[in-house]
Amino acid sequence: MVTGNGDNVRCEKADLTLKEMQKMVDDYIGQFKVGYFSPLAMLARLSEEVGELAREINHHYGEKPKKADEPENSVDMELADCLFILVCFANSLGIDLESSFYKMMEKFRVRDAGRWELK
Repeated sequence: MVTGNGDNVRCEKADLTLKEMQKMVDDYIGQFKVGYFSPLAMLARLSEEVGELAREINHHYGEKPKKADEPENSVDMELADCLFILVCFANSLGIDLESSFYKMMEKFRVRDAGRWELK
C-alpha cells in the first residue's frame, strides 16, 4: 500500500488486486509534472526492462556467468520492474488490467480446452 504524498510516500506489503496496483502506481506517477510517458516511450522502457530480465535469467539459468564487476540484480526485481512498466503503460492508455486479465484467461480457457493433459 502507498501512503502519504510527495516525499513521504511509503510502500507496504499487502495482497493487492491489479486495480489497487494500478491506483498505487497512478498515485506515485501523479506526483510528478512529467506524468506518464508516451506509448512509444513506454514500449521502449518495457523493452529495456525485458532485456534486463533476459540478462538476469541468462546469468542465473544460462551459460553466461556475470562478470566480477557487474552489480548483483535479481530475477524477482527485474520481473517487478517489468510489472511496474506494464502497469504504467496500461494506466497511460486508460486500460483496466484486471478486467483485461479476466478476458485473457477466458480466451485461454476456451481456446486451449483439452490442449494439455490435466493433472
